[in-house]
Amino acid sequence: MAESLGIGMIGSGFMGLSYSQCVVAHVEGAHLVSITGGSRAGALAEEHSVPADESVEAMVARPEIDAVIVATPDQCRLEITEKVAAAGKHLLVEKPMAPTVSECDQMIQLCERAGVSLGVVKTERFRTITRKAKALVDEGAIGPIRMMRTLSAFPISLTREVFAERQWMYDPNSGGLFMGMASHNTDFLRWISGKNVVRVFAQVNTFSDIDSPAQSVMAQLQFEDGIMAQMWTTSELPDPSIPDSEVRFEVVGRDAILDFENFNFLRMGKGESWEDVFIPEKFDWANDPKNPVRLEPHYRVIQGFVDSIHQQRPQTIGGAEGRAAVEICEACLLSAESGQAIDLPL
Repeated sequence: MAESLGIGMIGSGFMGLSYSQCVVAHVEGAHLVSITGGSRAGALAEEHSVPADESVEAMVARPEIDAVIVATPDQCRLEITEKVAAAGKHLLVEKPMAPTVSECDQMIQLCERAGVSLGVVKTERFRTITRKAKALVDEGAIGPIRMMRTLSAFPISLTREVFAERQWMYDPNSGGLFMGMASHNTDFLRWISGKNVVRVFAQVNTFSDIDSPAQSVMAQLQFEDGIMAQMWTTSELPDPSIPDSEVRFEVVGRDAILDFENFNFLRMGKGESWEDVFIPEKFDWANDPKNPVRLEPHYRVIQGFVDSIHQQRPQTIGGAEGRAAVEICEACLLSAESGQAIDLPL
């Protein structure tokens, strides 16, 4: 194994830009070799002084490529995985891993047969604020977890802008905005509790004129050991939306409560008062996407992926973890369709 892994970037949109910058400026033991995919691949490759490959096949044919990062629409990932695994290259894929559990299973099987690593992006596990919350839980500061709640809410005005830029979200073969949001939330709830979801009951709707399903989802999640949880995702609130609701979590233990929003605060309520545990540094994601504070969880994800390959050990966040998040999301859709609670595993 080379001292520095050669990384290929598949995808040149906002996250392609983000991951390319991470590899070039922050990740140790890896270097960017080439970029492919999307209308901006040429410009992004020129920015980093690397070639732009014409196709995934051309990229993985390069002997200097050891692994690829896949930041494409989720409905493309199974096909890309098949090509990359067949070439014997390792993969790190964006969330959601795929739009269905079936496609997740196929991706896992393809990589196992080819003997390559499959990592899945789960940035909620790598933010400073979420890691501090996890540490408080693990050290027993709030006692055993009893209840959890998560909210990801956006105003419809912002959603219209997002959909205008990301037309692939209208594709019925995509997991859409729901999978893109909820795969974060479901993975975090599993991670912070250390427990699996065993039953899901959900309502799903699109109240606005956006031509895409599941713009609003409310779900009750039953975890192992009787832990109760609620998940609400919506992208169609009227302005001014709900304050501090982009990625909000509440974790209720026997002895205390954690309340935190990814970009604003981590508070703990204990005894008779609340205290601020951590206030994250602010950044402007739209106008300063390369800000190191914004990129921190992303380059931590890539660093873990790279380190596991160098150390020849299984990925900490591999296909099984990516599948589990998709499984909960798919169970929400199945529950809404049937009007019944859905038992997991599917």
